[in-house]
Amino acid sequence: MNLGLAGRACVVTGASRGIGRETAVQLCAEGANVLLVAREERRLVEVQEEADGAGAKAGGRAAILALDVTAEDAGERMLAAATGSFGTLDVLVNNAGHASWRDLDDVPDADWRAQYEINVMAPLRAMRAAAPPMAERGWGRIVNVCSTAGKRPSASMPEYSVAKAAELSLSRLFADRYAKSGVLVNAICPGPTESEMWMGPGGLLDQSHQMSGAASREEALETAGAKRPIGRLAEAAEIAGAIVFLCSERASYVSGAAWSVDGGTVQVII
Repeated sequence: MNLGLAGRACVVTGASRGIGRETAVQLCAEGANVLLVAREERRLVEVQEEADGAGAKAGGRAAILALDVTAEDAGERMLAAATGSFGTLDVLVNNAGHASWRDLDDVPDADWRAQYEINVMAPLRAMRAAAPPMAERGWGRIVNVCSTAGKRPSASMPEYSVAKAAELSLSRLFADRYAKSGVLVNAICPGPTESEMWMGPGGLLDQSHQMSGAASREEALETAGAKRPIGRLAEAAEIAGAIVFLCSERASYVSGAAWSVDGGTVQVII
C-alpha cells in the first residue's frame, strides 16, 4: 500500500529510542524526510544512520536536532529546523515522554509538574507552532503518542496517567480546531511496549519486578504480558506502524481519534 508519504517533511520527538526511533525509521522507509528530535545528540546520530539506510530506496532522509522539548521555545525551534532542512513541515509526531512506577502518595509535586510539562505543555507548544502553517497549506498530520493509562488510570503510574489524560483532551481540542483546514490531529494509546522505557536497566520492567515481588525479570515480563488479551507486550515497531498510518494520506478521514494499540488491554468500545 502506498501511504503517500514520499517527500513529506516530518518531526518526531523522542526519536532517539523506542517507539520514536521505530516511527522515524518507518517514515523514512516510506520516502518521508524526518527531523529527529531528542536531548542526546550522540544517540540521534545513530538513529539518523539507521533512518537514512531505511530511506535509501524510497528517497527518505533524516536530520537531527538535539533539544529538550520542554523548553518554552521548542516548538518554534523544531519548526525552524524542519523548514531549514526540508523546506516545510507536514507531519508532527509528539512522542517524547518517560514514566516510573510508584504509589500515589509517593509522588512529589515536582514530578506532577514535570509530567505535565512533557506530556501537555511540550505537545501544546509544538502544535501551536506547527499547526497554523500546515493549515495555511491545507494539509497536515499530527499524532500525539499518549497511553492506555490516559484512558484508564494506572495506580502504579499516577502522575503519568493524569498527564496522559490531559494530553488526550489537548489532542481533541486541536483536532476540532484544525480538521476543516486539512490538518488532522489524532492520538495513539499504546499499552506496555518492549522498548527501552520498559526493558532498559532501571526501566518499568525492573520497577514492576521490584513492586510485584516476582522471582525474576523474566517472570515479571511474562506476568505483564499475560494481562493483555493478546498475551504479550507490544513491539515498538507495531506501535510505530499505527502512527505512520495516521501520518499518511490513507488516514484522510481520521480526526480526533484516540486509537488504542494495546493488545486489547483497555476493554472499552470507544
